[in-house]
Amino acid sequence: MKTYKLASIALCVATALQTNAVVAQETSDREAGLETITVTAQKRTQSIQDVPISIATLSGEQFESIFSGGEDILALAVRVPGLYAESSNGRVAPRFYIRGLGNTDFDLAASQPVSIIMDDVVKENVILKSFPLFDIQQVEVIRGPQGTLFGRNTTAGIIKFDSVKPTEDFDAYGKVSIASFGTVNVEGAVGGGLTDNLAGRFSFLSQQRDDYIDNAFSGEDDIIGGYDELAWRAQLLFTPIDDLALLFNVHGRDLEGTASIFRANVFTKGSNNLNQNYDRETVFYDGNLLGNGFDNNPQEYENIGFSLKADYDLGEFTFTSITANEEAEGFSLGDVDGGAGSGDTGLPGFIPFTAVTQDKMDDLKQFTQEFRVASNYTDSFNWQVGAFYYDSSFNVTSIDGFFGATTVFHDNQTWAVFGQGTYDVSDKLTITGGLRYTDDEKSLIVGEQNVNGFALVINAASIQDYNPINVEDDQVGYEISANYKLDEDSSVFARYANGFRAQSIQARDVAFEGAPSVAEAETINSVEFGIKSDMLDNSLRLNAAVFYYTVDDMQFSAIGGGANNVALINADKGSAYGFEIDATYVVSDNLVLTAGYSYNNTEIEDDGLSVFPCGASVAFGPNCTVNDPMTSDNRALIDGNPFPQAPETIFNFTVRYSMPMGDDGEFFAYTDWAFQGKTNLFLYESVEFQTDNNFEGGLRIGYENFAQNYTVALFARNLTDEDNVKGAIDFNNLTGIVNEPRVIGVEGKISFF
Repeated sequence: MKTYKLASIALCVATALQTNAVVAQETSDREAGLETITVTAQKRTQSIQDVPISIATLSGEQFESIFSGGEDILALAVRVPGLYAESSNGRVAPRFYIRGLGNTDFDLAASQPVSIIMDDVVKENVILKSFPLFDIQQVEVIRGPQGTLFGRNTTAGIIKFDSVKPTEDFDAYGKVSIASFGTVNVEGAVGGGLTDNLAGRFSFLSQQRDDYIDNAFSGEDDIIGGYDELAWRAQLLFTPIDDLALLFNVHGRDLEGTASIFRANVFTKGSNNLNQNYDRETVFYDGNLLGNGFDNNPQEYENIGFSLKADYDLGEFTFTSITANEEAEGFSLGDVDGGAGSGDTGLPGFIPFTAVTQDKMDDLKQFTQEFRVASNYTDSFNWQVGAFYYDSSFNVTSIDGFFGATTVFHDNQTWAVFGQGTYDVSDKLTITGGLRYTDDEKSLIVGEQNVNGFALVINAASIQDYNPINVEDDQVGYEISANYKLDEDSSVFARYANGFRAQSIQARDVAFEGAPSVAEAETINSVEFGIKSDMLDNSLRLNAAVFYYTVDDMQFSAIGGGANNVALINADKGSAYGFEIDATYVVSDNLVLTAGYSYNNTEIEDDGLSVFPCGASVAFGPNCTVNDPMTSDNRALIDGNPFPQAPETIFNFTVRYSMPMGDDGEFFAYTDWAFQGKTNLFLYESVEFQTDNNFEGGLRIGYENFAQNYTVALFARNLTDEDNVKGAIDFNNLTGIVNEPRVIGVEGKISFF
């Protein structure tokens, strides 16, 4: 059935392109061309075609369409070649992957090799990474290690978000959409000059969706699946003198919604297809951990933060200071077994035991300070040097219905010094090199254990006492790259980069009478070659890169087994190779096409590394069909397996066609599609826990009036209502996590200048 759908979509798109090409020829009197895209991947404003790094960008209609149905940051998954994202924590704690490199750990203290940078501030904790996206100027997906300018924990790459900044010119917009499931999105911004040297901008986003999923066990209809989120940002730009700019940014969010929807036994052993137990709008939940009835996977989080960026132009040099602070707290509760009851009475299907947990984060505080000096020379050599400090602390309380409550306290301090230089050897050849020294310290303190657990009452558990854990490491990261201009429209580049992900501490198992685990720092060595070219009279942009990297002491999270343990492990090595292609073709002013493709071949290299697969323990074998060799104590040997949640291929494309209507407006149609190739969900390989040929598409049809600056449109997300498996829980039964349903709606936007 899915093959038939793919073939039908391909036929429709091909027909549309042929028709549009004829229309485009008839309107050839219009002049079309590519826009110049500038990026700040090297902390300088540069043309994307001049940066010797593989970069893709999202902005404007392409960005807004992705989020038109109320989606969160996870909607970026597979919308850029080489980029993937998923979560088992609902609208918070996203997990990102670039070129196959990421971390599947669901704990709130997990470290990630993909760094999120929002308005020049790193968002290190997974909760901070989920801040809603609105009033965004541009998104940059910077592939490959970025440890020289941006620090440790960027071994996979960076996703960099830049919001619209205040200016002296007045502008404002308002946008409202109403869609399926009672979805209502309201977004707006207003900005402009306040005094002669002061400008401001305020923007906000409100997202709401009604509950639409029934709990068949409790008999409650429309009790789960909704959310209510409000986020805002206020900015002030103060220029007391011509050479000094102070940008103050304060922002916040308030989320009340639903954690991830876990669905028990939606796979039949021996198959990865969703079975008869799957119903998108029905679950069987019996979780009453908080003592107030059927809790139905609630989730609440708050976050507030500020930053102050100062740029002082000293003529030959520019001094930059960025000071930022973030605070957050909240909780998520999940009926993680995905069903109700236990044993033969489980619904749906056999559920060995009930598993309901709550994770609560308190007092998350993150402070960062960066100082940077950059040259402004007009000759062939320019440089920048700087220093960075990071301080984070928080505590996580895990509450289990059997073991009780456990609290752990995390601290992390990092400081670094860095420098980068760029030398124009000739008009054609530019060489860039950089170094960064980083010192990283982490600590863990375990609080009083199981103070109210049933296991303690029946003597199935005891109060544990763990000594504090302290780990420290310091490393030097470096890179060198070269960019050679073949002509004024084309260039080739080569880049070698070394970076590291700092050591990690995982304390999730403490909540279940287990010991904390520690992973040593991992080190990546990456090489890539690429070409960037604007062709066909500036109408076709084609950027491509090939890469190869190895990771020594690669960090993985061994999740699952009979008790759903979460332990950090180091593999001897991990390696990957592949390529990305990004293309934009402006056929005419009326027709624009984009397309992207990536291939990632990843491999775990460790002859003796093994993990407990799906429900297995020393005493019991796995409850799924494991493809890996098994040891005598029921562990799966994972040497040679792909990295978990690393799509082998990603393909996406967009088509935009417009037709003039009168002198002041146009009719437009915009469609976007994304395809995800073979993806292994866990460290081990099994028949049930891998996906292939997942895809989603969107459509937007509307009218834009240029004179009155308004747009009205009909839209659909997940147009063909695909049921795509995004994740799984394997310790209790064959539980799956599935994508969002089709959303159809109407949107209106008006702008003022």
